[in-house]
Amino acid sequence: MEIEAVQLKRASNAAWASLLNLTVLPIISFIILLLIYKKTVPDTIDRYYAVVGLKVNLLAAIALLLVSALIVVVGGLDSPMSWIYMLSYFVTIHALFVLFTTWALVRAWSGKLLR
Repeated sequence: MEIEAVQLKRASNAAWASLLNLTVLPIISFIILLLIYKKTVPDTIDRYYAVVGLKVNLLAAIALLLVSALIVVVGGLDSPMSWIYMLSYFVTIHALFVLFTTWALVRAWSGKLLR
């Protein structure tokens, strides 16, 4: 099965928007990712990468915001250890999400699925 150039370009744009959402343009890139998703059709590579991007970004938001908030609630803002735990967790998990989306971007460029 040959992948159309338009689908490959859209898949790359979806993966790129996902990476940008985690790095420099959080809200704007997520909206762009939603718009890319609306242009896709089921069972295509562009839909696949749009869905992967949406899932990863939503999971990242939940993981980063909820756990960081939980650390603050449990430890308080006055405790230096709370800040150490929160910053260490946030930086480590955020870096893993950025690494994963970079890998997804490279796979999208090559026209291959993540599996």
